[in-house]
Amino acid sequence: MQHRHPAKIAIYAFDQALASAITGAVDLFAQAGVTWQKIHGEAPAPVFSVQLLSSNGAPVRCVNNVTIHADDKLDARHPPELLLIPTIGGNIDHVLAQQQPLLPVLRAFHHKRVDIAANCTGVYLLAAAGILDDKAATTHWGFAADFKQRFPAVNLNTDKLHTYDSNIFCAGGGMAWFDLALLLIERYAGADVARQTAKAHVLDLPRLNQSMYAGSRREQYHQDDVIKTIQQFMADNISQTVSLNQLAARHNLTTRTLNRRFKAATGQTPGHYLQTLRIDHARKLLENQKWTIERILTEVGYDDPSTFSRLFKKRTGFSPSMYRTKFTTFVQS
Repeated sequence: MQHRHPAKIAIYAFDQALASAITGAVDLFAQAGVTWQKIHGEAPAPVFSVQLLSSNGAPVRCVNNVTIHADDKLDARHPPELLLIPTIGGNIDHVLAQQQPLLPVLRAFHHKRVDIAANCTGVYLLAAAGILDDKAATTHWGFAADFKQRFPAVNLNTDKLHTYDSNIFCAGGGMAWFDLALLLIERYAGADVARQTAKAHVLDLPRLNQSMYAGSRREQYHQDDVIKTIQQFMADNISQTVSLNQLAARHNLTTRTLNRRFKAATGQTPGHYLQTLRIDHARKLLENQKWTIERILTEVGYDDPSTFSRLFKKRTGFSPSMYRTKFTTFVQS
């Protein structure tokens, strides 16, 4: 999908939004087809005509107390080609309550096949409008459990940094707005312009997942105390061989019952949950220790380097050595 003229994009601003997800996106979209050309002495060819809109055209106060002035008000009768919803930086419940008038506008734009994009917790507004039901979506990995509880009809996958389904684009945590912007620039102007924009602004090309940024998540939101005990046992014995039969016997359960209750409580099988714990612990060790890969494998209960490397890359998008290079911290000798 490429346009021969500047596409009309509207960035929606609201009180308690994350300011950088608004101003940064305005800059990146406005400079697509411009900055690279200026650097190389070529005639600018803007990809987008950018407007900053609020619900009534009035200024908004972002979560960092910066006031942003809008160009106009958002009007369902005048849809843009692309609408971007930024991150909710403040209290989500408060913003959702304040933004109820936005929801029918989102539904109307979706019905008219407008491209709608949202970053991070801004995805909550799309879900609240009902336009994400039975569709793929992502949001900040730290809000996954809360989002799933509020919007069970959405096909949420927070390992992904961005999703696209039925003209709706979602991006993951925090500064993922620039990944989202580059993807949308590619959609409207092609891969070459997206690459030029990334290079001109010294940005990585769009990343594929955000699971590499997530911490080890051992939150236990469910109420099954037996499963909580088993989860803690797994975490405390991460380097040991954990037999499902032994776990079941320790708690007077059959393996079938253990599997059923574990998945009902956590959304994962015991084996997949243990694998996630081990990979996340390996990530921490790679970030903070100078240990060899072989020693880290032993610490997290793996003895086959190829299996570990395959599982690690599937979850993080990097091989263990590449992950260490990208995310290592300084460690005292």
